[in-house]
Amino acid sequence: MSFVEAVGIALSSLRANRLRSLLTLLGIVIGVMAVIAVVSIISGLNDYVAGKIFNLGPDVVTVTRMSPVITSLDEFIEGQRRKNLYLSDMAAIRAACANCKSVGASVNARARVKFGRDYLDSEIRGFTAEMPALRGYELQAGRFLTEYDVEHARNVVVIGTDIVDNLFPFVDPIGKTLIVDDRPFEVIGVTTKQGSVLGQSQDNWVTIPITLHQKMYGARRSVNIYAKALDEAHVAAAESEIRLTLRARRHLSYEAKDDFALNTNDNFLQIWANISRAFFAVTIGIASISLIVGGIVVMNIMLVSVTERTREIGIRKAAGARRNDILTQFLVESSTLALIGGMIGVCFGASIALAVSTFTPLPASIKWWAVVLGLTVSTTVGLFFGIYPAKKAANLDPIVALRYE
Repeated sequence: MSFVEAVGIALSSLRANRLRSLLTLLGIVIGVMAVIAVVSIISGLNDYVAGKIFNLGPDVVTVTRMSPVITSLDEFIEGQRRKNLYLSDMAAIRAACANCKSVGASVNARARVKFGRDYLDSEIRGFTAEMPALRGYELQAGRFLTEYDVEHARNVVVIGTDIVDNLFPFVDPIGKTLIVDDRPFEVIGVTTKQGSVLGQSQDNWVTIPITLHQKMYGARRSVNIYAKALDEAHVAAAESEIRLTLRARRHLSYEAKDDFALNTNDNFLQIWANISRAFFAVTIGIASISLIVGGIVVMNIMLVSVTERTREIGIRKAAGARRNDILTQFLVESSTLALIGGMIGVCFGASIALAVSTFTPLPASIKWWAVVLGLTVSTTVGLFFGIYPAKKAANLDPIVALRYE
């Protein structure tokens, strides 16, 4: 019997017992579906995180009081006990870091911004003049803050596109007076649209000089410090200089841990990769259980099929079929059965991933290697669990098989 003929017999068997075949494939379908859906969502999140969330340049180092990624309650409590970072720390880093091209700082608060009768609750960002370049912002109109604006704490503001859309829908905002927490500011610039991250807009903010921000909201808030290295090759040296400067200012002993968080884009992405790998491993473990159960069901159904077709096997052997012919036939049938389950699982998994991407903020990216992996694993499961039934069929005595009723 040729391979194509064996596949045809397998498909005929599936059509003849549709309900039984469906129940047989259920475990494999669920396992492959879970793998495809999870891989697609995690791959989409990985691309999304790299492109939109942790999108600082590869040569930018951030210094914060607490790590932006908290993975335990103990880590959160320890971070709350740390000293704040201040503009004086930024100035010390700027003076000591020979491998830094520029150093800036930012601090955030929330307040109401108003123009005319319209208002909006927004994020109020205090920036030094270096921050727009460090954060990669681009202008749609106007200009950014300057050193003069920061030094003299001028009442000027750069706004995001959400402010324009909600408060200045029909007028040019440049030169207009925006009320920020009951204080008038001249709009000097509008940035380009940044879009949203997981459904949260990244354009609902205004930027004012950090010196004025501290006058309005207090100078005791911890600032975030950003440092741009001379180039990627100098990032490690810049990190070392920043760490030594802050440890000296905080009088930390040699054995003491850093009481601040120092990170680069690669650090953030590595933390996320560890989290996503753990989630992926758990899901794959659950899917593997489903595949094993599906494989056992396939083996059971193939044993039933061998019993039902005992007389057919006897006739084939009497007509000259060799042991390997019978073995191949049943292995092909079990593999084909599992492969069809894998194909159905791939379709369902891809549909779930696309539905999640369409109806929720979570992105998804269907990878071709995940589809190949799903089909390969399902076929392998069918082949492995089909060995015992195939051997049982191949070892049947033709005379005993012909007498079977």
